[in-house]
Amino acid sequence: MDVYKEILSKLPSKPEIHTATSGARAIALLESDQFGLLVSDLNMPKMDGLQVLTIVRRKFPSLRTAVMTSVVDEQFRARAYSMGIDLFLEKPNSQQEITFFLDCIESLLGKKSAAGFRGVQSKSLVDIIQLECLSGSSAVMKIINGTLEGRIWLLNGEIIDAVTGGLDGEKAFQIISSWKTGNFEILPADEGHVRTLFGSYQGLLLETAQALDESTGAMASAGSGGGAAGGAGGKPLSKLAELSRVSGVSFLLSVPADGKASSETWGVANADQTAEWVRNTVVSFQSLGESLNAGPLQRIEMAGSEHHLAIVPREGADLCVGFSRSLSMELARETLKLILTRWGS
Repeated sequence: MDVYKEILSKLPSKPEIHTATSGARAIALLESDQFGLLVSDLNMPKMDGLQVLTIVRRKFPSLRTAVMTSVVDEQFRARAYSMGIDLFLEKPNSQQEITFFLDCIESLLGKKSAAGFRGVQSKSLVDIIQLECLSGSSAVMKIINGTLEGRIWLLNGEIIDAVTGGLDGEKAFQIISSWKTGNFEILPADEGHVRTLFGSYQGLLLETAQALDESTGAMASAGSGGGAAGGAGGKPLSKLAELSRVSGVSFLLSVPADGKASSETWGVANADQTAEWVRNTVVSFQSLGESLNAGPLQRIEMAGSEHHLAIVPREGADLCVGFSRSLSMELARETLKLILTRWGS
């Protein structure tokens, strides 16, 4: 505990830091004074972190909350976010992770208001829904956006229905998913509810993202007086910029196989080094495939702590796509299919 107090003392805002050795002690501190942020572990004696957060969310609804834990479990993460926490972080081990941790905490301390859903300002509603699906949840999500209200029914991690404003099914789900701010509440499961949606949640989320993307593109086109969607100053968007609008995409690179032409990138900080790594990785895997008589290389997939990654060798250039870590690998693969279709069009 002293170690983390020392780490937090390095925050630029120099907040006053209090520590508690138990959940009960933490709640007692919150009741005795005003605090801006609670950072809680999940593993604690007598009362675990989720129990503490349940009480805190009820008694101190405006308090920012963050979980810092060594428990790497999507179900814990999903449950914590569904309870309304602001941030779920793994305990930092390296200097880079400590710096990232401090940046996140400092951001929460300085955040007065932000777009997003209460308790998860860093997450879109689609992210929240996906977390519930990944956890295999059976529940009803009640979402309020101003005067609008919507409900999404989940059964064993699958989306079975959605309702808002007299609409139901897929159309209602698309409308609810487009909301950028609001509040949400997890209600008990309604297992007897009539199912109107029968596809996988991955497919539904992908179709919804595509519909929202096409709607955004159409509005951009209308705003520029017709023709191709434009960027700043009416300049047509590049192919990578268009693909970056696909939900869940973090960055993109198009790397010429011969290394002579310049790479095209979107959202990449160290473009030259990353392009060289992509090129070398493809060559290495192609050589491995030849030595194993495995046939032509189709694609390379990687799951990382910050991003998922896919590299697809194409004639003349290799396409590298980074995906948000919140996407499941299944949804990342479905999203990649959409990207490849658009890339070749």
